Amino acid sequence: MKHLKSSSLDLREIFSRDITVRYIAEPLASFDATVDSTTVQAFLTERNYDVIGVRYEGFIASYARAVDLKADGGRTLADYAQPVPDALLIQDSEPLVQAILAMRETPYLFVESLGQINGIITLGDIQKAPVRLWLFGLISLTEMQLLRVIRETYPFNRWQHYLSETRLAIAQEMLERRQASNAEIDLADCLQFCDKRDIFLRSDRLHPILHPDSKNRGEKLLKDLEALRNNLAHAQDIVTGQWPKTADLAEETEQLLLRLEQY
Repeated sequence: MKHLKSSSLDLREIFSRDITVRYIAEPLASFDATVDSTTVQAFLTERNYDVIGVRYEGFIASYARAVDLKADGGRTLADYAQPVPDALLIQDSEPLVQAILAMRETPYLFVESLGQINGIITLGDIQKAPVRLWLFGLISLTEMQLLRVIRETYPFNRWQHYLSETRLAIAQEMLERRQASNAEIDLADCLQFCDKRDIFLRSDRLHPILHPDSKNRGEKLLKDLEALRNNLAHAQDIVTGQWPKTADLAEETEQLLLRLEQY
């Protein structure tokens, strides 16, 4: 029997201790509070920015939104400034995962370092490599745990009757090809994500693990995971039209992993 040495807690620890907010944050553009608002508006329009930091005596103490600025002349940036609420503020040393989940409620977070606001995270930063690595790690661990549970529940390949002849033939062909290269694997190692999903869904013993209340929700969870994995593998957009669904899916996956690990 193959045992796994990685868990969801291990992954969470890595992305809590070693991979923090600073790895995806960008510098926050800012202007002195006394600058004419039309100058700031032109700057934001040119760069397609949503917010700007407002400086007082050289330090960012508040912010202004692009949608609030008006080209009415005679007004300064200070006229549009508003304090940064705690809900939009995060420390650069906070876990990356915490920022990702917080972004479900807001399109941006202001990043504080050494007591000063100097950075920002937007939805575009969710596309960066550290976030993709965390998501891919979650999915990979899930797939590994699905296989472990299948092996333990149906030893000696007794899961085969849950797959179609076509899917079994594909797995068998892959096994022969990889064994020809001296790979030490068995038939279960050749199951693809969709195969593991189908075995779980067709097994009365296993499908409750996916979702304790609904088989349909368990099926949707695995299908969404497979789609996200494909988007990650092919460097596709994981935010546009998919946010905050992606963050919700990540949280559901962590819960699924815990159920699988406890089985």
